[in-house]
Amino acid sequence: MYNRIYSRIYKKIKKYDTIVIARHVGPDPDALGSSLGLKEIILNTFPKKKVYVIGHPASKFKYLGTLDKFSEALYQNSLLIVTDTPDKRRVDGVDASKFKHSIKIDHHPFIETYCDIEWIDDTKTSASEMILELVQNTRLKINKEAAEKLYIGLISDSNRFLFYYTTPKTFELVSWLIKKTKIDITDLYNCLYLRPLRELKFQGYIESHLEVTEHGVAYIHITDEILHQYEVDPAAAGNMINNFNYIEEVFVWGVFSQDKNNNTIRGSIRSRGPIVNEVAATFGGGGHIYASGVRLKNFEEADALVEALDKVCENYKNKDL
Repeated sequence: MYNRIYSRIYKKIKKYDTIVIARHVGPDPDALGSSLGLKEIILNTFPKKKVYVIGHPASKFKYLGTLDKFSEALYQNSLLIVTDTPDKRRVDGVDASKFKHSIKIDHHPFIETYCDIEWIDDTKTSASEMILELVQNTRLKINKEAAEKLYIGLISDSNRFLFYYTTPKTFELVSWLIKKTKIDITDLYNCLYLRPLRELKFQGYIESHLEVTEHGVAYIHITDEILHQYEVDPAAAGNMINNFNYIEEVFVWGVFSQDKNNNTIRGSIRSRGPIVNEVAATFGGGGHIYASGVRLKNFEEADALVEALDKVCENYKNKDL
């Protein structure tokens, strides 16, 4: 199956002179790294093609590269490639159904089919790892610029190889990447983890105000006033979610930040045992079994979600009794 999917994707890339690459709303380093890295790879292989990476920019990750402007004319005779996005409604900046042909490359659990070719593998650390695998199995040519973007995407989504879906194949691909392109991984870690002092103080606020339920769900509500106090945006808490992995009394943890501009509550949830994506899905979210996101109407919904997660934790703790 894999040999077929590599070949099908490569043939479509080779066929189209114009390619649009998209990813999910609220991009993280993997969404940006996989899409911008793929653009570099395509242009390095086929210099005469026109390749556009579109979507709303994320200033926090501007070091990954510049995004392109999208025009309605690009719907005509263009190939769409969507990375890191399981469902159509979360594709940022375009309507996937309007393209002549489309490809999905995604490592999330399946939600829906919305592209003509869909390569889904939820055993991979990241969409960036899948792009590396595609390059290794086709005539696509990687360069140093692409390698840096893909490495950041993979490192970010695997939390430096700490998560359960890191496999021997992951290390093989990274070893191949470093040997082939000679990227400086120290500089890349600096890009990914360097942050202003105000964010460190904001993390301290979160640590000091976490509440923990009876069965081990840690959570916090972060209002717009708190965000302004620390001069951070609504995505900041979600970007810190992996910093709370190792609290002995906690099995599941979530941060819920008010996004006043979009009239929503942004929630990020992580787990070190209980399955959380099924609960997130009942609240309109989703993701991996131990890492999910959700958009809620208010903090009351967040409380209901926490209550549901607490029940999951209770069942998880009781299963070994």
